Amino acid sequence: MSRLLTTSGALAALCLGLLSVQSGSAAADDVPAEGAQVVIKTINGSGCPAGTAGATVSPDNSTLTVQYDAYTAQAGGNAGPADARKNCQLVLDVKAPASYTYALFGLDHRGHASLPARATATIKSDYYFQGTTDDVFQSHALTGPYQDDWAVSDSVPDNRLVWAPCDSQRYLNVNTSLQVSAGSGNRASLVTMGSTDVPGASYRLIWKRC
Repeated sequence: MSRLLTTSGALAALCLGLLSVQSGSAAADDVPAEGAQVVIKTINGSGCPAGTAGATVSPDNSTLTVQYDAYTAQAGGNAGPADARKNCQLVLDVKAPASYTYALFGLDHRGHASLPARATATIKSDYYFQGTTDDVFQSHALTGPYQDDWAVSDSVPDNRLVWAPCDSQRYLNVNTSLQVSAGSGNRASLVTMGSTDVPGASYRLIWKRC
């Protein structure tokens, strides 16, 4: 069974000065009937070579999912120094239905880790809208011995939601990284973000009318 780590308040402390702060949450009937669309405008990073990542919005507009097919950090054994840290930078064009805007109120990341004794892995992610340097950041650690799937989850309080601006198109920047250390005796260790069967990242969406 995968390990689940949940942080309900950690993001709030790191969201000072965000692009837009709103209190309260959008009601369920604010979800647009028309489906949102997402296009990857640019993709960069050692963890997501060309053709190994994709993004979709669920039919009910509740979730933005990013699939990674080759996102693995390795250390020890035959791994080289550059293999110990991998990253992926995505610029997403989320096309909201007319007269609606959205915010991300929850972040979920998943993968697998194989960590011998004294090995560690760190999973980091942040997102922000184009035109601002303020971001929402999360970081989680795993410690060996560990041999299992992992899942981490964070939520953003209502009064810290970051809404996409209604009056202009701003791309959503999503950055993630994986870092792993070797176990005792330089034993091989690895951590992955997602797989061909499991999405690496899910961003829970909330909607309101502009």
